[in-house]
Amino acid sequence: MQWLEFEKPAETVEKKIEEIRTFTPDEDATKERQLAKLEEKAKKILTELYSKLTPWQVAQVARHPARPYTIDYIENLFSDFTELHGDRCFRDDPAIVCGLARFEGEPVVVIGHQKGRNTKQKI
Repeated sequence: MQWLEFEKPAETVEKKIEEIRTFTPDEDATKERQLAKLEEKAKKILTELYSKLTPWQVAQVARHPARPYTIDYIENLFSDFTELHGDRCFRDDPAIVCGLARFEGEPVVVIGHQKGRNTKQKI
């Protein structure tokens, strides 16, 4: 995971969680208690950090390279997605994703933008 500068306190706790998972034997009785305590601490730190972001930090989160894209949301939230293409007058815009899908069984229209994951896709 790529951490932003203001997320460093949470990163430290997450690294400790990973150490415990990796280097503590599974039969260690205190392992689960330690993990639960540290996971709760990490959640509390992130909640506090994200509750008072500066405008620049909001921009950093919005531009984060690991942020989910429209296609990620579609794959995880909707079923029976059928993408629609073009406007019948000009051409298809690859940066716009639009289609029909089902959300919890209900028919919906999904519209979002998809800029691409790397420089080649973005051009």
